[in-house]
Amino acid sequence: MNLSKRLDAIAGYIPQGSTVADIGTDHLQLPVYLVNSGRCRSVIASELNQLPYRQAENLAVFHRLTEKIQVRLGDGLKVLSPGEAEIVVIAGIGGDAILKMLSDSPETLKTIKRLILQPMTGAGRLRLWLVQNGWRIGDETLVEEKGRLYCVIMAEPGRERALDKFIIEIGPRLAEKNNLLVNRYLRKLYTGYQKLADKLSGAASPAAKEKALEIKEKLTRIKEVLAKNERKLC
Repeated sequence: MNLSKRLDAIAGYIPQGSTVADIGTDHLQLPVYLVNSGRCRSVIASELNQLPYRQAENLAVFHRLTEKIQVRLGDGLKVLSPGEAEIVVIAGIGGDAILKMLSDSPETLKTIKRLILQPMTGAGRLRLWLVQNGWRIGDETLVEEKGRLYCVIMAEPGRERALDKFIIEIGPRLAEKNNLLVNRYLRKLYTGYQKLADKLSGAASPAAKEKALEIKEKLTRIKEVLAKNERKLC
């Protein structure tokens, strides 16, 4: 089975022989690849709703992998017992939903050695939560697929070496890299913040004015990181 670029980037963070839980497995593509490639002897795969759960079960039967892939029905890390998986993958959903899954299962989370996360939105808030709750960002990578940029975050227990809240929010390991995809990602962030700044430009309330100043500072910081990266690329 050939993986998409996004799933291939996720698989790249999974060490040989590790025990993996793929939360929200999405057609069982990653678990099937991990088992068939010999990367993992077994994988736990979960879905929240009945229909995708049944589809995943049927796919495990189709691939003759029912003894190596356990398909479970449930919400987030609640499908796991503490210590049951070393690595947890959560991909293709919003960062706030990922954050809630992690915070809802603290005892299980304590036993996880590596998180591989691919948030569709809210990546900044997710990074900040991770750092504030005893996780360090081990690495991050950007993948372009069908014209869209996806960020894959690998986090491990420990203290994050980046102390700047803004750098943590935009991606501390991304900020250390200077390539065209990172610059595209930063420009996209800049555009999003600029639109928000435009909306707040006529606001009169103290809270809105404070938010506008915060956004202005972020725009300045993004330009600084972009300029630094572009100098390195020249």
